[in-house]
Amino acid sequence: MRKTNAYWLVLLGLVFAAIILPLFIFLPSQREHADPWTFLPERPPHTDHSSLMKGPFPDGPSVTEACLACHQEAAHQVMQTSHWTWESQPVTLPGHDEPVRLGKKNAINNFCIGIRSNWPPCTACHAGYGWEDAQFDFKQEKNVDCLVCHDNSGTYSKGNAGFPKEDVDLVSAAQSVGGPTRANCGTCHFRGGGGNAVKHGDLDESLYFPSERIDVHMGKYKFLCTDCHQSQDHNMKGKAISVSFDDENQVACTDCHAPNLHKDDRINSHVASVACQSCHIPSSAKQHATKTHWDWSAAGEDIPEDPHVYLKKKGRFEYQKDLLPEYSWYNGLADHYILGDPINPDTITVITSPRGDISDPDAKIWPFKVHRARQIYDAENNYLIQPKTVGKGGYWTDFDWDKAARLGSEAVGLEYSGHYGFTDTEMFWPITHMVSGKEEALQCVDCHGESPRARMNWEQLGYPGDPIYYGGRQLDRTGKLSNAGGGRHVN
Repeated sequence: MRKTNAYWLVLLGLVFAAIILPLFIFLPSQREHADPWTFLPERPPHTDHSSLMKGPFPDGPSVTEACLACHQEAAHQVMQTSHWTWESQPVTLPGHDEPVRLGKKNAINNFCIGIRSNWPPCTACHAGYGWEDAQFDFKQEKNVDCLVCHDNSGTYSKGNAGFPKEDVDLVSAAQSVGGPTRANCGTCHFRGGGGNAVKHGDLDESLYFPSERIDVHMGKYKFLCTDCHQSQDHNMKGKAISVSFDDENQVACTDCHAPNLHKDDRINSHVASVACQSCHIPSSAKQHATKTHWDWSAAGEDIPEDPHVYLKKKGRFEYQKDLLPEYSWYNGLADHYILGDPINPDTITVITSPRGDISDPDAKIWPFKVHRARQIYDAENNYLIQPKTVGKGGYWTDFDWDKAARLGSEAVGLEYSGHYGFTDTEMFWPITHMVSGKEEALQCVDCHGESPRARMNWEQLGYPGDPIYYGGRQLDRTGKLSNAGGGRHVN
């Protein structure tokens, strides 16, 4: 009997060692996943380049050539990324005969509208040198701008077509190079749409040196942008739905945090249906007001100007500080308006909208900034126009909408009827930065009940009403009452 027991004990030990133990070793455990610090990349030690980059450097490309003497694969790697191409891989879309590429290179928005025919000021944020027109050579490695991401002197800045501004000391900038800082990223991403805090709402210059109230990760824990937006061969994690079709290579809170880390199971039950951001980003534009409306139809008047109210070149604006998000289901994908798509000018054209609804198992309730605008369209062909605004014949030069519409349409290859009007548009921008700590996260009364603080439009989200008012019973994903426990629901 003792021999038999010993035999089974040995056998069970071998099974545990061969099958069960590897699961704990090779699969991410809850305990490991609950420690957010294990996610952070190791920052490589700084290499002093002061003796390696002696110069002189007559221009930006000459700096890049010096960089490539040691970092031989770097430019090739950058040239495979959207920071360089400004477009996606081809995607087949309903209603389009040919596959479509989307990116800053060809997308339309309701801010400055589009870059084609307006290249020089728009491409000041391109990770390259010399994109002045449609003939830019995307295959020239020396046109890759290494300094825009790696200058650590704080003195480097880019001008039209991405060239360094004339007063930049290229030798000093080249000798200072190191890992990307907040300033490197923020130079373009904090000033999208033509100025600080204009476009995103959750990205602005307050993030250079934020307090814990502005962003708990960057303020309290001193995160850099690259701690979350990690890179492989210069390809950064994360992308905006305004210029992308898919959710591949995205950054998620659960890359770092366990999904059920809350002590209260009622909160954990929300995670299946509510994005972390919805509770942990109660507002955006916490320090600098962000643009919420742009009326291009009001441009051209000789009246007093204020960059937050009215500019003759651009029209009338509305800005808002401490902006409360608008909420929508979102599964990581988005629908896009593509130039040439027909519109109904009497209704709102949604240029970028999140996909997902209450019946989508991959969708969660997300916070968004919604930017609304009134912009130009072809009044006979009934599609949006991407006007020429910059340079000879551009609206900002001649203040002639007809000429701007004709030249812009030629640049993008669309017919212009000769008649234009203005129509209302919307764009959805996911809010995912400016994260608040748990002490500032939303509470039950911020979403549920009849409190003036309640911010959710439950009917618009697909529920028959506030899910809290159903006798304590749960609602399933379609809003129906359920006696079953678990599943994706809102208590």
